[in-house]
Amino acid sequence: MSNLKKPGMDNQPPGKYKEVGPRGGEVHKPRIVEIDKGDRLPPTQEKGRKWSKQ
Repeated sequence: MSNLKKPGMDNQPPGKYKEVGPRGGEVHKPRIVEIDKGDRLPPTQEKGRKWSKQ
């Protein structure tokens, strides 16, 4: 999946992001966050996880 983003990346498109596994797979109890324009993606619950735009 080419739309995976690492935690801490900034200047991402605004919207909802869901926490996913390192290769985009589902995770147990994922965080779902909403960021505004220019915001930085927050840390994930576990090392190695990434964010996927919803």
